[in-house]
Amino acid sequence: MDYSFHAFNSMAHIGAEHALHNLVGNMTAPPVIACIGSDLAIGDSLGPIVGTMLSERLAHGSAFVYGTLRTPVTAKEIKYLGKFLKKTHPNSKVIAVDAAVGDRNEIGLIKLSDTSLQPGAGANKRLNRVGDCSILGIVTEKNNFSFAKLNLTRLCVVYQMAETICEALSEFLRNRTAFYVAK
Repeated sequence: MDYSFHAFNSMAHIGAEHALHNLVGNMTAPPVIACIGSDLAIGDSLGPIVGTMLSERLAHGSAFVYGTLRTPVTAKEIKYLGKFLKKTHPNSKVIAVDAAVGDRNEIGLIKLSDTSLQPGAGANKRLNRVGDCSILGIVTEKNNFSFAKLNLTRLCVVYQMAETICEALSEFLRNRTAFYVAK
């Protein structure tokens, strides 16, 4: 099941929050939010910006956030991330957040899916899949030079997407934290 919302739509965060309720389902433990990317390229910084915003907003214990501007989860860490999360948070659902490339008319779209995501696919990297469900932000147009275009992405687009994603996740977690389902 997939959902899409444009970051510059003032109601996008509400739609994304409702989509998260449908995608995540029942939780028996606080979820893990894996925010993937690097601050070395503006277009790739969506995940770490979301992680930083969430870390500043969330109540303690409502979720585990990995990947911030200070401590990003980059391609180097992806190969260890799956094992680490299974060992450290065995009962937690993992929501993966990352930047992506797409068609020109998709720039600014936030796509939520009930599938894991494959980080680095836009830069032709072959990395392990991450998450039980995923949030992708389309930050630039896909072409043969997608990696280079990540450096030419507008920060205002990435930041607006990060704010929308953070607001949706914050509301989702605020509404769900008290309702973990016991096994």
